[in-house]
Amino acid sequence: MKSTRTFLIFPILLLSCFVCLAQGPEVIIPVPSEVICHDGTYEFTGQPDVKVRRVKGMAPESYEMKVSEKGVTIKASDDAGEFYAFQTLKQMTGDGKVESIRCCEITDSPRFPYRGLHFDVSRHFRSIGFLKKQIDAMAGFKMNRMHIHLTDAAGWRMQIDAYPRLTEFGAWRPQRTWKEWWNGDRLYAEEGTPGAYGGYYTKEELRDLVEYARERHIEVIPEIEMPGHSEEVLAAYPELSCAGEPYRQGEMCIGKEATFRFIEDVLTEVMEVFPSEFIHIGGDEANKEHWKSCPECQQRMKDEGLKDVDELQSYMICRVSRFVESKGRRIIGWDEILDGGLAAGATVMSWRGTEGGIEAMKMGHDVIMTPGRYCYLDHAQDAPFKEPESIGGYLPLDSVYVYEPAEPSMPSEKLHHLLGIQGNLWAEYITEDAHAEYMYWPRAMAIAETGWSLPEDKDVADFRRRVLIALDRLEEDGYNVFDLSQEYGERKLAQTGLGHKAKGCKVVYDKPIQEWYQAAGETTFTDGIIGGWTYSDQRWQGFLSDIDVTIDLGEVTPVRYVGGTFMQLKGPGVFMPQKVDIYVSSDGESFTHVAEVWNDVSVNNEDLLFKSFDTICNVEARYVRYHARRSTMRGFLFLDEIIVN
Repeated sequence: MKSTRTFLIFPILLLSCFVCLAQGPEVIIPVPSEVICHDGTYEFTGQPDVKVRRVKGMAPESYEMKVSEKGVTIKASDDAGEFYAFQTLKQMTGDGKVESIRCCEITDSPRFPYRGLHFDVSRHFRSIGFLKKQIDAMAGFKMNRMHIHLTDAAGWRMQIDAYPRLTEFGAWRPQRTWKEWWNGDRLYAEEGTPGAYGGYYTKEELRDLVEYARERHIEVIPEIEMPGHSEEVLAAYPELSCAGEPYRQGEMCIGKEATFRFIEDVLTEVMEVFPSEFIHIGGDEANKEHWKSCPECQQRMKDEGLKDVDELQSYMICRVSRFVESKGRRIIGWDEILDGGLAAGATVMSWRGTEGGIEAMKMGHDVIMTPGRYCYLDHAQDAPFKEPESIGGYLPLDSVYVYEPAEPSMPSEKLHHLLGIQGNLWAEYITEDAHAEYMYWPRAMAIAETGWSLPEDKDVADFRRRVLIALDRLEEDGYNVFDLSQEYGERKLAQTGLGHKAKGCKVVYDKPIQEWYQAAGETTFTDGIIGGWTYSDQRWQGFLSDIDVTIDLGEVTPVRYVGGTFMQLKGPGVFMPQKVDIYVSSDGESFTHVAEVWNDVSVNNEDLLFKSFDTICNVEARYVRYHARRSTMRGFLFLDEIIVN
């Protein structure tokens, strides 16, 4: 049975003065599945005439909209489809600021069922008002999952009645910024301590948030981190650690039954507040070393027949998964939950690239793609020298937008396990709400369009045009957004190829390339391509050792200049070399030392820096050896090109 209803949309907004001429579907984000434009416009005279019909048989969240000279007709599959139709109409009407809209027909349906955005409220606490404000923007761009990272070393953020010390003590710290706390003693403070920073949400506040989101067709997914990233838990309840003492470890003891009582009690209260299908349990970056010497963990491994600590963590994840499933829910974990064996029914959130997600799909598990290279919004979105503090790196709007979750290597018969995409914003360096908002918008729009629209309907230039319109609207609504119209862009040297004498020449490596930062492999240093603002752009090659390479120029030739550029970014542990030694040879056997170039950049400098380690010389040579000695800080070395002229 079909029903017809007439709605008065945006009654307050439409009382405002009309300031624009006719606008049509060319402004919509995400881009719809199908648009047919017609001659004519629908002129508003007071309230627009909108009729809605519910139609069975359409895909979930889908809608059809027809704008004629007489009014607007919407067909929707369900409540969500109807809601999204009105978000489309809201964009077309410019929030009630246009005097007419173009006649058209729109057929629209989401590509993926999961279109998410992540909020780290542990490192820096966010108000409920801030979260509601972001929900409003998310809903406008048809996003439907809010992932809240409620717990981590920096603070526990949810009231748990069974364990009050989590919020009385584990939610507070002496220092306001995460960076000061992390670089200090990493202590916690009692609630009410003068000057203490922190906070937590009561259950009523979270229930209110969940309902606010539900009304906008957004599901709030809580994350309770385990077994690692749990320093705040173990400070409040040290008996849950292997050591049994506070401030010793960051991982829960899997050998103790008390740990599982704690987890089940906490998750029971979490699930009473959050009705979400998914419960995120973390599972990432656990330091498993102390489990190897813990008698209780070792006894657990013996009793359960576990061969290593990876399987010990898997035991915990599987056990927690069974408990969550017994309550009618499902777990999500970061891709480390693959280590040691993946729990039946677990969904994997793939962040360390896409390999973990692809592996999980092949095993028959659902996957949400959120690879750091494309989806981590804590990286600078423009030239780092002009942007507010971030974790480093460079992830502009275009780089987020071009990511395609369905990679060619994914087996077609497993693609139904690809649930969607999520953008993540970790808040270590993002203290203020306004700064966080600036980092989300407009890049979250790119996540939204990738999650909703088909890849063949996407176009970078057209998307940027639509984003500029959307940003103006967000600013009018009081959002602090990145000014895309003033974008500086990529490092200028990285925008053109570079010719030099060593370009295309063979390079012999004496030290291994770090597996995550292979770039173009053994052609990287002589491919004529200069690196950009970030070490993860596949132009910079990374090493956890010295860099020691020899370039074969093919024949003896005059060599007047040898040099290479390194970067430094203290946050993620990228440092300049101590020094670079440069050698030349005519036969590849006997080498002459021609230069020793020392570093003069302090390892304490936290800015993104570039430095050329080079020399002017006057020699004849066929072979050039370039040896960069690793920093005393034992971090990464990143080099993009070795130039010989």
